[in-house]
Amino acid sequence: MKPLNLIALLLFLGGALWALTRNDRVVRSIQASYYSVLSPFLRTGSSLETRAREFLSDAKSAKTLEQEMRQTRGELDRLKLIESRFQSLETENNELRKALDFKQSAGFHVIAAHVTRRNPTTWWQTVDIDAGTHEGVRKHLMVLSKDGLVGIVDRTNPCGEISSVLLLTDEKCQVASRIEGSPEVGILCGHRGTPDGEALLRLRFLSPNAAVHQGQRVFTSGRGGVFRADILLGTIDSVEKGALDSEALVRPSVNFADLGAVFVVLPADS
Repeated sequence: MKPLNLIALLLFLGGALWALTRNDRVVRSIQASYYSVLSPFLRTGSSLETRAREFLSDAKSAKTLEQEMRQTRGELDRLKLIESRFQSLETENNELRKALDFKQSAGFHVIAAHVTRRNPTTWWQTVDIDAGTHEGVRKHLMVLSKDGLVGIVDRTNPCGEISSVLLLTDEKCQVASRIEGSPEVGILCGHRGTPDGEALLRLRFLSPNAAVHQGQRVFTSGRGGVFRADILLGTIDSVEKGALDSEALVRPSVNFADLGAVFVVLPADS
């Protein structure tokens, strides 16, 4: 081997060994640079020149493959985003369809609204909805979802487009109630949340020997005139009997952790 070829080979091998300690991108860059620098010293057709050319060809192939993989990853990310958006629209469409079905079958005049604001510090107490006096909403009107009673309008905004709803899960919201299949009646109000963050309701002033059991449904009784009768509130979760009266914990029929579409029940004369 000629001295110049030997020097070139030694430099080439030294550079290759050093490159192995670097990342792939640096290696490919070093491969191309080494060949361009050493090519004048390599005799055309020699085995050393052939290996050098193969070395450079591999570097170019790896670079092309990396570019193709990067493009493929970008396309997959785009398709995942489209799929996620499609699923979101499908869910929203299903919710709107259910809301429309409820509105058509409600049996009384309602207007649809959406929860627009919810403060984490008053999560179980109040929400804001995008319906106000311009749509005929006023204080003390009943608010429902397709699953049951949500609460009552507590305040309207002067702008006429927003209202605040006092939720059934707030202790200040008290509802005259009855238990399905039982003569028992009582007052339902909000109760402290459970350890897993779920809100329960408390049904008070039942008789001491109330013959009620887990799973029975609880409805509005209509007494007091604020809430219409026979609106679903929830199901009995447990009963605690006392000397003077009994109480029951009620699991609400409405998912208060995830409120979306709601309906405000307007007066019959509106």
